[in-house]
Amino acid sequence: MPDAANLYLFVGAAILLLIVPGPNMAFVTSHALAHGRRAGFAAALGISFSDVLMTALVSAGIGAMVMSWAPAFELLRLAGAFYLIWIAWQALKTPAVPQNTQPQLASLWKIFAQATLNSLLNPKALLFFMVFLPQFVSATNGDVSLQLMFLGTLLAVIALIFHTVLGMCAGQLRGKLGSGGISTRLGTYGFAAVMAALAARLLFLDRPL
Repeated sequence: MPDAANLYLFVGAAILLLIVPGPNMAFVTSHALAHGRRAGFAAALGISFSDVLMTALVSAGIGAMVMSWAPAFELLRLAGAFYLIWIAWQALKTPAVPQNTQPQLASLWKIFAQATLNSLLNPKALLFFMVFLPQFVSATNGDVSLQLMFLGTLLAVIALIFHTVLGMCAGQLRGKLGSGGISTRLGTYGFAAVMAALAARLLFLDRPL
C-alpha cells in the first residue's frame, strides 16, 4: 500500500483532475439531462468500472504492450469516435421519452455499457492511467501491481462519488426545465450534440510524443 504522504497527494490530485471539465463530465451530464438522475448514475458507474479495467491493464503491463504498437492509438481513437457518433445517431432516431419518465432497467444497463466502452475506447484515458498512477507508487512499499490496483480502485471510487453528485445535479436541472415536448426534444438534440462533439474531439486528438 502507498505511504500516507503519497496517498494524500494522490487523492488531492485526483480531485483536482476531476473538477476540470472533460469528456467524462460531459458524458455524465448529458445523460442525466437527457434521461434523468438514474441515467447519470449509470454513466458514472460505467466510467468507474472502466477505470478499474484500465488499472488492471496497466497493472498487468498489457496497457504498455498495447500502446507500444504504433497503430493501437489510431485504432482506439477512430473506434471511440465512430462509437460516439453512433450513440448520437441512435439518440436522434429513437422516439423521445417524456421528461417525467424514468429510464427502464434495460436502458440503464445500456447507458452503463456505453459509458464503459466509451472510456475504454479513449486511448488518452489509457495513456493517462499509464502515466498518472505510477507516480504514486514506490517499490519500497510492497508489490507494485497491488499498489497500482489499490490506487486505480481508489480513483474509481472518488470518480464515482464525484460523477454521481454531478449526475444528480444535472438530473435536478432536467426536472426544473419542465416536461414539455420542446424541452424534451432540446434535451435529445443537446445530448446528440455533446456526443458528436466528443467524437470530434477524439478524431482530432493527436498522439502524444
